[in-house]
Amino acid sequence: MKRRAAVIGLGHQAREDHLPGLLGSGRAELVAVCDSNPELLHEWQELLQVPSFTRAADLLDAVRPDFVIVAVPHHAGRGVIEECSTRGVHVLKEKPFATSLSEARELAAICEAGQVELMVALQRRFNPIYTSVLQLLDQIGTPFLIDGQYTFHTEDPGAGWRGDVKQAGGGCIIDMGYHLIDLLLWYFGMPSRVIADFSAAALPEAGYDAEDTAVIQLGYDGDLYGSVLLSRWAAPKTEKLHVVGTRGSVLLTKGHVQRLDLHGSVVEELTRPQAPSSAATAQIDYFCRVLDGERPNTSGPDQHLAHAAFVASCYESKKARRYIDPKEML
Repeated sequence: MKRRAAVIGLGHQAREDHLPGLLGSGRAELVAVCDSNPELLHEWQELLQVPSFTRAADLLDAVRPDFVIVAVPHHAGRGVIEECSTRGVHVLKEKPFATSLSEARELAAICEAGQVELMVALQRRFNPIYTSVLQLLDQIGTPFLIDGQYTFHTEDPGAGWRGDVKQAGGGCIIDMGYHLIDLLLWYFGMPSRVIADFSAAALPEAGYDAEDTAVIQLGYDGDLYGSVLLSRWAAPKTEKLHVVGTRGSVLLTKGHVQRLDLHGSVVEELTRPQAPSSAATAQIDYFCRVLDGERPNTSGPDQHLAHAAFVASCYESKKARRYIDPKEML
């Protein structure tokens, strides 16, 4: 019997990933949608032919789903999670987990008190391209250098709530940068030192205060160190993680991973351009297995306290003008 699922928030991420992923799932079915925009809601209600609501609480009370996929603006996430927790409704939440480390701690307590499972949606973890990186890293000797980059150009990097630190919790670090941060923590664990520099200077006349561009330097207790460039202003669109070791390197790009020898020649590679759509479905199916007790929740509140600490250390290091140990923030 399929799990009954609803989608709260019909923005780009829900329309492009979560809804197609849910419609393709063999373990869950869409039973309702919710969005505060009546026109958008009507359009998708007509298309999907499921009940629609403008308030999350009304959906939860009327439909009583097993779980909801929450893809709302960052500042609205807490309220939806609280509504779900009081009703025992599980949550698959679009990243980030929280807008701050203190909120992350509070949300973890809310989920525990309500005895609800919350899993943060990070589809790269369900894409074989990304899961294969760990095996390839074992074949390049001792890694010592990380070069990460995630950039694209948008005409107005501070548009809407994303440009307001109070609503978004930050800019490109906590938003798009969350994906690269997750990969770093997945592959290498928590670094011992982080320092970031960033600005909201790409479009000065726009008046936003959430950073549009950032450079993060990080290091581990051993010899591993590196940097990450994030920008929602800098073209061309680039997503890569290059890890250099004593016997070669691994180059990860969207839909493509290569293991290179010391001279840069390709030793082996894996390509999967169709993975994003199937990864969304795999993520939903995995969450259903978590709810059924068949799989552990590896992307829950406990794990994402580390993500929140990493993000917080970036912002704190800018103020302090020195390296911060993210582990100490926990």
